[in-house]
Parts: sequence; C-alpha cells; structure tokens
Amino acid sequence: MTITDKIQECVQKLPAAFQAEVLDFVEYLLAKTERDSRQHEEGLWSVLSLTFAMRGMEDEDSLHYTKADLKVIFS
Repeated sequence: MTITDKIQECVQKLPAAFQAEVLDFVEYLLAKTERDSRQHEEGLWSVLSLTFAMRGMEDEDSLHYTKADLKVIFS
C-alpha cells in the first residue's frame, strides 16, 4: 500500500469537517512547495546573473572607489 493509499483510507474515515481541514493543509503545503521552488529558482538566476556580470573582473587589480566616483549619494 502506497502512502497516497494510506492517506486516502485515513481521510475517508474522518468526518467531513476534518476532511476539509486536511484539504486546507494539503493546499497550504502545495503553495509552500511552489513558493520554495520559485525562491530557489530565483536564487539560482540571481547567482548566474551576478556571475556573468562579474565575469573577467577577477583578473583586475583591487578596485578602490572614492566618493568622487559616486553618481548618486543617498543620505
């Protein structure tokens, strides 16, 4: 018997109100899984983007910026 079969068997024994709670919880877990997956994918894209943006800079000498190099200063 698979986990899905066991869950179905147990849920069928519950009153309708509890079955609704189980459904709410399952929908919450699905939403959480999608959100976590999306955040992970966005993180990977962010790392890739930064990697490509910084490509070739590892060979440069240490950079030293001054306030004169700033175009916008936030206070």
